[in-house]
Amino acid sequence: MADNTDALAPREEEHDPHFEPVVRLTEQVETKTHEEDETVLFKMRSKLFRFASDSKEWKERGTGDVRLLQHKETKKVRLVMRRDQTLKVCANHAITADMKLQPNIGSDRSWVWKVAADYSEGAPTSETLAIRFANTENANTFKEQFENAQRINAGLTSSAPAPESHEEVAEEAEATKEEAEETKEEAKEEAEEEAEEEAKEKNEE
Repeated sequence: MADNTDALAPREEEHDPHFEPVVRLTEQVETKTHEEDETVLFKMRSKLFRFASDSKEWKERGTGDVRLLQHKETKKVRLVMRRDQTLKVCANHAITADMKLQPNIGSDRSWVWKVAADYSEGAPTSETLAIRFANTENANTFKEQFENAQRINAGLTSSAPAPESHEEVAEEAEATKEEAEETKEEAKEEAEEEAEEEAKEKNEE
């Protein structure tokens, strides 16, 4: 059982290398990340893990900046994390109210939570994720921002208009039909009156 938490256990020294590129590209190529329409609410360096159910152990997904992004139009908040250097997505999921950050046993700077649909690999997958920060303060700040994002998304759901029932839709359709019939009847009466006026004018001539 101890092997399951070894990857997440705090260490005295962690080797987190950063390599400068040997060749720098001068030509800039514009790429779309689908994050252009989002605002960064939170960003912090961390290391991400996923629990492999087949081998019953934690496996590292990558090191980089974990970010909470809010869409400028919908206002929905999601969690996105990309690996250093390659910028490959290692976490990408909506933050829902049912998610609960659990403290990891043996560490005061990491959290564990379950995700019903993570899109980091393209197709949605159910995952158990864990994230570790440099210190306790950073871990607590992440928890506060994560729970704030949950409140934002929950507020958007509760403020959305409730879907109409079948009865309400039927009533609106009937009212629209009656209005159309009344308008048609009024137009018919106006046409008859105009015809009578024209006939009267001809008789007087």
